[in-house]
Amino acid sequence: MAASGQVANFRLPPLPTIGEIIKLFNLRAQRQLSQNFLLDLKLTDKIVRQAGKLQGAYVCEVGPGPGGITRRILNAGVAELLLIEKDPRFIPGLQMLSEAAPGRVRIALGDILRYKLDEAFPNHLVKNWEDDPPDIHIIGNLPFSVSTPLIIKWLENVSNRDGPFRYGRTQMILTFQKEIGETILFLLQRLTAGTGHKQRSRLSILSQYLCKVQSCFEIPGRAFVPKPEVDASVVRFIPLVQPKIEQPFKLVEKVVQSVFQFRRKHCHKGVRILFPEAQRLEKAEQMLMLADVDPTLPPTRLSMQHFKSLCDVYRKMCDEDPNLFAYSYRDELREKRKRERIKFEKTDEIDLL
Repeated sequence: MAASGQVANFRLPPLPTIGEIIKLFNLRAQRQLSQNFLLDLKLTDKIVRQAGKLQGAYVCEVGPGPGGITRRILNAGVAELLLIEKDPRFIPGLQMLSEAAPGRVRIALGDILRYKLDEAFPNHLVKNWEDDPPDIHIIGNLPFSVSTPLIIKWLENVSNRDGPFRYGRTQMILTFQKEIGETILFLLQRLTAGTGHKQRSRLSILSQYLCKVQSCFEIPGRAFVPKPEVDASVVRFIPLVQPKIEQPFKLVEKVVQSVFQFRRKHCHKGVRILFPEAQRLEKAEQMLMLADVDPTLPPTRLSMQHFKSLCDVYRKMCDEDPNLFAYSYRDELREKRKRERIKFEKTDEIDLL
């Protein structure tokens, strides 16, 4: 690793522009991977600035592509930059950057959804959860096709304090499709104004019960090559010292997902599918009563406190019935349809005889 003075004074030597890199290696954005290149240097610089002071920091960049954001991160004087890229076509261009910044860049060819970040950084960076965030940052212009499953994965890591959050409350600066960004950022107080509540969803609850979520700025679609049909949002995530719902992530996810399964109906309809058919009405009524939640409220009007109460009551019910958490409405529905299909086929056979 370079000495601190060298890190502070580091600047990349003259290199081909990102446009020239794209031409040199014949890089074309692939629609099936939802790739869009951000070539505007002012915008890439603005994204990196959202992370704050990066001098001497350790950074993981997800999906660097041709390396536009990568250059700005390196020029910020980071101690080490881990690049995780799924598309092998970009590796030669990234290796040029690695050679221009010796000892500062590690390149990993792989899928971020499968990449283990719990051993990505030195152990001396580990901090207590209650302390300030560690000097580790995740930055990513995420392909729109993987952004939702990836943020769900990382939120589960936050809850379990593993993966990149083994080191403490690691901060993330992520670029999403604008619609997803708005869903994540949907603020509770907007409910009282009676506007925009249709955006409230599973993703907003799961994000905000674990993290402080902040909107940084928006990027117009025309800034990307090729131009996507939608704009993008840059969002900052800082894990909370104390989550707003103190239950296991899988339990919270199950409750929230079930409630939003019927987002245009009364919330009792979603609560019901947490229980097997034979107990459904009775148990759902009991859960809503104990949680003090109005069964006629639509899911989009439930507050974080409502969801906390629902999760706390559901946890007690699961403790009383060890088989309850394993119950799956979808599995039951699938099995019911299978039985009906078999019954229909047998009836058909009898008719043929």
